[in-house]
Amino acid sequence: MTTSTTSKADLYRAILWVVAMLFSFLTMAVAARELTDTLNPFQIVFMRTIVALSVVVFIVIRAKPGALSFSRAKLQIFRNVIHYGANLTWIIGVGLIPLAQVFALEFTIPIWVAIMAVLFLKEKMTVGKIVATVLGFIGVLVVLRPGMVAIEIGSISVLAASVGFAIAFATGKSLARDNSPLTLLFGLFAVQLPVSAIGGIAVWITPEWADVPWILWIGAMALTAHYSMVRALALADVTLILPIDFLRMPLIAIIGFFLYAEPFSVWIFLGAALIFAGNYYNIYRERQLMAD
Repeated sequence: MTTSTTSKADLYRAILWVVAMLFSFLTMAVAARELTDTLNPFQIVFMRTIVALSVVVFIVIRAKPGALSFSRAKLQIFRNVIHYGANLTWIIGVGLIPLAQVFALEFTIPIWVAIMAVLFLKEKMTVGKIVATVLGFIGVLVVLRPGMVAIEIGSISVLAASVGFAIAFATGKSLARDNSPLTLLFGLFAVQLPVSAIGGIAVWITPEWADVPWILWIGAMALTAHYSMVRALALADVTLILPIDFLRMPLIAIIGFFLYAEPFSVWIFLGAALIFAGNYYNIYRERQLMAD
């Protein structure tokens, strides 16, 4: 949907969906941080997958016959295994570095997607993509400040997760041409269940009762975050949604400060702003090219 055709009512509804998306991402990060205190990331991803798949199976049962129709199974398996690895390294990062730094590095995902689209989907390398890549690279350097501070394993984990999520997004964009959203969602967790079980069972310890709400929450929020994003994008242009999404940075910084005594960092905010600016400019340029 273009900005010119977005009504006020649709825009307000889109904003509400973005708020729901923000709430999901923020609280999912808190749940992951809480669980890393007592559980191994491999087990967290395994239990998260069980919860998410249970919800999706319930939706499939209630759906119309023929709701699932799989196409290009090999690419789906590849995508879903990569997505599993991205989730695993993301949770590792959440447990090791400040939450604001996690979210700042996550903003590189659209940049990686643009690069993947050029390399594998044969899309053109436009001025917008070049600007986004350059600003994104500078932004990452500002956040990590190599040579000034030691680069942490947690930062490398989140960057690896961002690349993994970008691969999953780019391949998902291709798969969406001949697979329904429900098919892709079911396939995602159906593939990840046996994959995550390998590591999850190997390190398994019985969760404490205090962990159970966080386990249920991280699984549920994984679904609501992506569902809310899809609904928001269906109602309003991404150029209207993206600035609101940037509120994740100050909000997660506040959460990190009050819950985990994580200090505010000007470098993280500056780096995130550069990455965000590159993303926004790229999207703006792409919309201009589409309009022409």
